[in-house]
Order: sequence, then C-alpha cells, then structure tokens
Amino acid sequence: MSILNLHHLRLFRAVARDGTLTGAARALHISQSAVSTQIKALETSLGHDLFERRGRNLVLTEAGRIALDHADEIFRAAEDLTATLKTSGGKRNVLRIGALATLSRNFQFGFVEPIMGRDDTEVILRSGTQEQLLRGLEALSLDVVLTNLVPARDAASLYLVDRLAEQPVSLVGAPERVLSGETEITDIIASHPLILPTPETSLRSGFDAMVERMGLIPKIAAEADDMAMLRLLARADAGVAVIPPIVVQDELATGRLVELARLDEITEVFCAVTIKRRFPNPLLKEVLGEAARAG
Repeated sequence: MSILNLHHLRLFRAVARDGTLTGAARALHISQSAVSTQIKALETSLGHDLFERRGRNLVLTEAGRIALDHADEIFRAAEDLTATLKTSGGKRNVLRIGALATLSRNFQFGFVEPIMGRDDTEVILRSGTQEQLLRGLEALSLDVVLTNLVPARDAASLYLVDRLAEQPVSLVGAPERVLSGETEITDIIASHPLILPTPETSLRSGFDAMVERMGLIPKIAAEADDMAMLRLLARADAGVAVIPPIVVQDELATGRLVELARLDEITEVFCAVTIKRRFPNPLLKEVLGEAARAG
C-alpha cells in the first residue's frame, strides 16, 4: 500500500484553491515546474487525474473534488491537534473569540465575564466582518464567533449555531424627548427624527417591515452599522434610536437616555458559531453553558 505524501497533498490543495499552477507556485515560493511535477506524482499515487485544464485555469475533476474534501479534513485535524496540544501544554488556557465588528460591546463583555480575571486563563478578542471571522473559525485560529447574523447552513455546512440570547429592541432617546408627550409608538416615530441601523441588518429589516405595516414614513436622521455609533448618536441627541436596550444599559441606568417605547415585534438574536472539533476548547463549553443559562 502506497503512503500518501502530505507535502504533495498540501501543494494539491494550494493549486485547487488558486486554480492555476502559477498562482499556487508564487504563493508557496517554489517553481511552477516543481508544483507540476509533485501534483503528477500525487495523481500517480492515487491513480486518478485530479485536474482538467480549461483555458488557463485548472478545474477539479470528480476525483479531485473528493481528494480536496479529504485534504481539508486532514489538515484541519492536524491544525486542531497542534492548537490543542500547544494550549494544554502551557499553564494558561486560551480562548480565542471572534466578534462581528458591529456587535454590542456589552453583549461581548457579558459573554466573556464568567472567565475573566482568572490567573490560568487568557481571552483573545478579535473583531472583523462575518466572512473574515468564519474563515478564522474554519482555519482554527478562532474557537468561536459571536454574531447577530446567523450563517446559512446546509447538509455540507461546518457550522454549529447556538442561539445565546434574544434581546428586545426599543425606541431610546434623550430624557428631554419624553417631555414632548408622545407615548404611542406611531406618535413617537412620526414626531421624532430616527437613528437607525443600516438597511442590510436584520434589525433594520424588521423595523422597515413594521413601519410599512403601520403606514408610516419615518424621518431618518442617521444610519450606522455599528451599535457603538448608534449609542453615541443617541447620547448626542441626534434623534430617537432603534436599538436593543443592552447596548445602552449604562445610559439607561444613569438616566442619560430613556426607553420611550418597546418594539415588541422586533428582537435582536445573538449567536455563537462554532465548528465540530475533535479536541474542543474546554473553556468554550463553560462560557457557552453560562451564556445559555443567562439567556
């Protein structure tokens, strides 16, 4: 039985992702001829052609697609093992968290709070776009991704999604706006400029559907895709913000902002996205359990 050459498999994976020998060779800092020779050696070892040429590009054959699936699994397992043993071999446990850049900072802090301050624990928080964070999760550089955008799942999906919390959404503004006397949602929306999440967010789509049903045309003072910016705009009294109260909990507690009305038709869902791992981070199970109990 022939032994699979992992170096050849890694080169094959690079070519499959790039689609050209030239691009893969450049990324790997080796010659194109060396890549070509070693891919041919892998094909000989497996007994199947892995690519077919279409114009200037190389396209995976059916055997190539199967080989790529197995290659991804092999290297994920190797990276998982390395990451796990590096972590367990030290005195400190590390939890690597990716959070959507626009996600509530208060929610993020609440998630990590149960393990903060421990002498044997380090928490690394990285922010980014959904695409960047999910790539980091698949590459095992992140243990979990916190988001309010539930990733699409199908039979081939790697993602495991835990719904941690479902937060209410309210109309929030400066105390002076209470003096204007409106108490009904329709009156508040009709009478005040609004600070809204940007149209691509799930919260905004829910709000737009609600005002459409009400037959209202809101006056928009500002839009932002970042919860922290919505909070700052509300504090500056740029208008009445459509926002989860958890984002402005400190301002509500001190009276700097007030909740004018609760939008019962709209909620904000917070999720933790993980992937199935052979050696899961023990800290992850702990924080997920705490978050589920708190939610």
